[in-house]
Amino acid sequence: MDVTAFLEDAAHFPGGHAREVLFPRTVDEVAEAIAGRSEILPIGAQSSLTGGATPMGETLLSTAKLNRILSETKTTITVAAGVTIAAVQEHLSQRGAWFPPAPTFTGATAGGTVSTNAAGAATFKYGTTREWVQGLTVVLADGGILRITRGQDRARNGVFDFEIPWRRYRIPVPTYDMPNVPKRSAGYYATSGMDLIDLFIGSEGTLGVVVDVTFRVMSPAPKTALALIPCANEGQALAVAGALRAASIATFRSGDASGLQVAAIEDMDHRSIEILKEDGADAKNNVAFPTGTSVALLAQVELPHDLDNATAYDQIASFRDGGTATPLVRLCRLLDEMDLFDVTELALPDDRARAAQLTATREAVPAGVNQRVGAAKRSIDDRIAKTAADMIVPFARFGEMMAAYRNGFESRGLDYAIWGHISDGNVHPNVIPRSYDDVERGREAILEFGRECARLGGCPLAEHGVGRSPVKQQLLRQLYGDEGIEQMRAVKRALDPSWKLSPGVIFSCT
Repeated sequence: MDVTAFLEDAAHFPGGHAREVLFPRTVDEVAEAIAGRSEILPIGAQSSLTGGATPMGETLLSTAKLNRILSETKTTITVAAGVTIAAVQEHLSQRGAWFPPAPTFTGATAGGTVSTNAAGAATFKYGTTREWVQGLTVVLADGGILRITRGQDRARNGVFDFEIPWRRYRIPVPTYDMPNVPKRSAGYYATSGMDLIDLFIGSEGTLGVVVDVTFRVMSPAPKTALALIPCANEGQALAVAGALRAASIATFRSGDASGLQVAAIEDMDHRSIEILKEDGADAKNNVAFPTGTSVALLAQVELPHDLDNATAYDQIASFRDGGTATPLVRLCRLLDEMDLFDVTELALPDDRARAAQLTATREAVPAGVNQRVGAAKRSIDDRIAKTAADMIVPFARFGEMMAAYRNGFESRGLDYAIWGHISDGNVHPNVIPRSYDDVERGREAILEFGRECARLGGCPLAEHGVGRSPVKQQLLRQLYGDEGIEQMRAVKRALDPSWKLSPGVIFSCT
């Protein structure tokens, strides 16, 4: 089979090459494939932004044929690793349920989502994938099949001790302290008395191959409105995001049904908006940013289940009249107090077509940047790769971190765009390369950002993982030091002594 289509992931990581691609359909076929090969790289949608799904000579194990929904209960759904998050959501929607922590790119597969502990816009309210994984089936490096249910096995005295039919495992738990922020896709999870299932979540295919996963789900799915809020500058955007966060946190804590509940706030900076215009994505989605827009926010606002559009329009029309303070009225009043109501566009829950256009507009930003990176790699220098940060800081320090991003890029003369999940304090500063020199200077800037992120109490590897990216592997080493990396390597040796699974991902083989 021609492997050309599988030699590069979304990071445009250079040098991809592979011997073969396998397409197992069952857990036994996965086990047989792993047992019979010396090096295996599991891949799903290859949407990795870190090079973690780019092969470097390994046999590729695709989860494309592991594509069945296996079972479900009122509160869970079990799916094979190759099922996309979009397919999970579509299936759940038939019974009014949903999977809240879905990553922004819903073409990602269930296995890939678990392997990177993916997180998306709604982490602010719902957390990351980790909190929603109830069970896993994992094939280990020797072909052994491990079935894990949350709460079944916990570390004792700093060690996991378990066995499968032909082998016993003793795995040391690393002792480093993970940053206290909601998103962490920074090597192996580690905490005292941790659950075994959490060791595999976020391990990027280096400890075992996820074959199926049981997710917790919620029902009923919320009614969600989208608010596109154009802001004159970054300071105003930060103030709006802070006000929306504060009101929503108060509601989460009180349980007040009439309170404002914003599940996520996305932001797009000035360069991001320029990219939309350059590519025609704004016109394609019928979005016109007012003159003077420097930053645009896209907020997901959850509304009562019994709210219909007619009632919603009545509430919007009369919110200044001093009537009942419903969630929608509270949103309108907050925006009005900040002089933004008249320029904000609301896509109400029943207007799915408009909501899809607003979402597509936001998604066109990373797509536009990735397209530019790929074009530069093809036409300028094939060493060019995606050069981006994925960092999170406590929201109270977010303004400081944004200043660090801008200063770091601009002092080096780089073209860049920043977008992401402002509600979490997690954004993605991306270099738009015009030469390989831009890539090198961008990597230098990102290492500088990592030190500042850690100083501010954040995590420099929030939701995309580490992969093969040299700069992200350096960020991991900056975060935990040489001792921390060696502790991870000890975990790897205990489960995969031949370094068979995803060699070179997260850390080098030597």
